[in-house]
Amino acid sequence: MTHRRTTQVTSPAGGLPPVPDSRAAAVQRLVIDWYRDSARPLPWRDPAASAWSILVCEVMSQQTPVVRVLPRWREWIERWPTPADLAAAPSADVLIAWDSLGYPRRALRLQETAAAIADRHGNQVPDDEDALRALPGVGAYTAAAVASFAHGRWAVVLDVNIRRVLGRVFAGVEHRPASLTAAEKRWARALVPPREHVEWNAGAMELGALVCTARNPDCAQCPLLDACEWVAAGRPSDPAVVRRGQAWVGTDRQLRGAIMRVLRTAHAEGAAAVRTHLLTAATSTLSADDAEALSALPSRLRTAIGAVRDLDADGSRTARLVDDLIRDGLAARDGRGVRLPQTASPTMEH
Repeated sequence: MTHRRTTQVTSPAGGLPPVPDSRAAAVQRLVIDWYRDSARPLPWRDPAASAWSILVCEVMSQQTPVVRVLPRWREWIERWPTPADLAAAPSADVLIAWDSLGYPRRALRLQETAAAIADRHGNQVPDDEDALRALPGVGAYTAAAVASFAHGRWAVVLDVNIRRVLGRVFAGVEHRPASLTAAEKRWARALVPPREHVEWNAGAMELGALVCTARNPDCAQCPLLDACEWVAAGRPSDPAVVRRGQAWVGTDRQLRGAIMRVLRTAHAEGAAAVRTHLLTAATSTLSADDAEALSALPSRLRTAIGAVRDLDADGSRTARLVDDLIRDGLAARDGRGVRLPQTASPTMEH
């Protein structure tokens, strides 16, 4: 008697049904063929792209659209083509080059990662997931992505795009829960083909980014239209998964970003440090000396300072967030005021 083998049996409570091998193989083929025909010609996908450039891309791309990553990535790789180059850079330069990609602490963590690669691995990005995860700031997703895309290793790459594609096609659900469970990892692991696994990982990710998007998916143009359980079920919404957009306007995150913009602008304009009082005091409370000092600053810097004041009229949040930025290693204070850090992060390994 013959039995049809399935790739994985999971708990029904997890909403992850078993997938027959034949169905998994058919979906894999469709995704891989679509990717070969439709993938964007991104520079980190070039066969000549270094493993380091791919690691930089993966860190920059976290919660950041590709269109914003591209110019920053090009500048970084031209300026710091190896981990050792970035490790030796002043932290102020690293933060300025990071610009507005978001969560600037990631820039300093990437510099720490670069130092660890230079020190522990002879300036070469390791190809083993365990070795990658041992690097500072490298989590499970980044380790798997670098192992797969930079080194061609078999790996289970699971970002939000891939999880969405797998959930819709095989489980018939619109969105996956925010938390990735061990059961979902095992389920997704069984869906990665033994061959063409790099193309599968990249293709599923690209499909989720361009076609099977979180909002307004273009199902009519999807190569998996006829294979998708979610479409077959009428594209039902999942009331158990509540999607909330991240608040931004008026938040501490917005104000932190505005303060960092002041510090980057001051550094670029040669002003270096900004007197904390100029950031935290309302214009009406400035002394004559402070007002004169403010008027003498470059216009770009005055505009950036004004944006901070507009977000925090009494300066109380600004003072607190400046202290937070200093604790995070993103700013420093000296006798002249607040500035970008001038040296590598205190946790940098050399």
